[in-house]
This record gives sequence, C-alpha cells and structure tokens, in this order.
Amino acid sequence: MINSFIYAGITAVIAYLIGSIPTGYLIVKSKTGQDIRNVGSGSTGATNVKRVLGKNWFFIVMLLDALKGALPVILASQFLHSTTGIYPVIAAIAVIIGHSKPIFLNFKGGKSVASGVGTILALNWQVGLIIAAVWGVITYISKYVSLGSIIALALSPFIMWYLHNPIAYIAYCALGAIYIIYLHRSNIGRLIRGEENKVR
Repeated sequence: MINSFIYAGITAVIAYLIGSIPTGYLIVKSKTGQDIRNVGSGSTGATNVKRVLGKNWFFIVMLLDALKGALPVILASQFLHSTTGIYPVIAAIAVIIGHSKPIFLNFKGGKSVASGVGTILALNWQVGLIIAAVWGVITYISKYVSLGSIIALALSPFIMWYLHNPIAYIAYCALGAIYIIYLHRSNIGRLIRGEENKVR
C-alpha cells in the first residue's frame, strides 16, 4: 500500500513537470522574442501560437503538445502495472494540469486540448483517433477551434465506455472533459455572443 502511494506520487510529479514544459511559449519566444501570454487570448496553446506564427506552427505545437500528453501516460503504462489502470490515469490528470497550470510560467498555460487528446491516444489509440477526427470535422464545419474541442472532449467518456475500456479511463475522460471545458468558459461566452474568432 505504501509503495502504491509512493509510485502514484512520483508518477504525478513527473507527469506534471512534463506537462509544464511550455511548448508554445518557448517556440514563440525563440522565434519572435514575444511572450505569447501577452498576445491574443494569452494562452500558450497552438491556437494562440497560430496568431503569431501562422498555421504551420499551429500544427507543430499541437503535435508537440499531444506528444507531451501521451509520453507520461505511456511511461506509466509500461513501468507501473495495475489491474485498475490507475497509474496511467494519474499521469494523464497530472499532465493536463501541468499544461494548463505550468510551474515554469507562474501557472498560466494553455487549455490542455492537444495534451488531453494525447493522453487519450495513449490510453486507447482508437478512442484518441475518433476524438481527433470529431475535433477536425466540427472545427472544419463550424470554423471554431473551441467548439470542436468542447464537443470532441465532451464525447470522449461515452466513446471510451462504448469501446469497453476500464472504468478509470472512462472516469478520467469525464473529469478531463469537465476540466478542459471549464478552461474554455470564456470561449463559450464568446460563442454564445457570436464573438468567437473563426479559423481562416
């Protein structure tokens, strides 16, 4: 029991620190000298990076953040075995908190969409690909990245359940979706008012 708590704590700390690596911030800073937190929405995520560096860097940052989300979950799955799947879930929770509240940037980061999808891909690649496809379709049709993100992540626990995954994975997707949708509360307000920026 004590070892389980130690492993859980180590998993959470390592995953949080990996999640805290501010990919978008570092890339924008190295390319322009700007602090991305003072640009647009103030987020360090891919959508805000696009406002500064264009669509190519949008996709690069999105991919890097997804990899950042997947890595701790994969490591936990490989090195810490549990019948409940709890260690990968601890890693997943910690990494999205790290991305949104990074210790290296005074706890001001992104909205954890790409890193969240990365965690889901690592838990179950089929669910992750479905979520990514839903995000792409909704974003393409609506032209709203935030709407695609909200709908895709809201569906994630149901898809995880439908494909008969462990209850810990389903619970993570539900809690993760609530957390990430909460981080999008200002976007939701703008969507309701018709003021949200569209992808061009």
